Amino acid sequence: MDERDDRWIAATASALLAAEYEREPIDALTVRRPRMPLETAYRVQAATVERRIAGGARVVGHKAGATSTAIQEQAGVDEPDSGVLLDDMVLPTGSTMARSALMQPRVEAELAFRLGCDLAGPDLGLEEARAAVKEVFLALEVIDTRFTSWRITIADSIADNASCARVVTGPMVPLSADVDLAAEPLVVSVNGTAVATGEGRAVLGDPLRALVWLAGRLHRTGEGLRAGQLVLAGAVHASVPLEAKTTIHARSLHLPPVELHVR
Repeated sequence: MDERDDRWIAATASALLAAEYEREPIDALTVRRPRMPLETAYRVQAATVERRIAGGARVVGHKAGATSTAIQEQAGVDEPDSGVLLDDMVLPTGSTMARSALMQPRVEAELAFRLGCDLAGPDLGLEEARAAVKEVFLALEVIDTRFTSWRITIADSIADNASCARVVTGPMVPLSADVDLAAEPLVVSVNGTAVATGEGRAVLGDPLRALVWLAGRLHRTGEGLRAGQLVLAGAVHASVPLEAKTTIHARSLHLPPVELHVR
């Protein structure tokens, strides 16, 4: 990377934050840089996160995105991506959120984890991932785009913090040894009507594989998942539009439900 690239990354990070705060979307980055490397996209993401931290936000975890075929087909991508969760993005179940605070929001139901110990390094296995989990819970991820439409590439999504806007956390419970998360069925309802379903195995065959993938990706940049952090495994179904005057509810067989009210 030369100085010109550094300046572009800094300017792009500022433009993305301005788009969010002013709710004025900008053109996708790949319109002007159609072959933008994913490494550059992650540098843009890191620059926006650094600015948010400088403004008082705190890192509380990570998200894996595009981990299911449904989302990959919907988004037109063929590999996962990841983003950073900040404390001001996280809401407890039952919260009310203003639709007007976002631009083009959609919502996804996911299995999620809170880690009891660090998880870092390459070539981790499912047992190591499971052993690192302290608690499991249902989450609603509200995705949004700071670009003019959802016709974006995976590089655009990565630069935009993997499109993560808000995370609604359900009650967290210990991960029981006899619960098969791959077989866990999720049902998503809007105003009491079921609109989407999926099982844990939709996420890379087992949602714990999202932890393995994410730990491996972070390892390549000298980072890792840390004890206490929240990790979203990715949606088990295609995302649905988030509209005002709705209540989004997700439930599963073994985990407490999670709910979001939108005004």
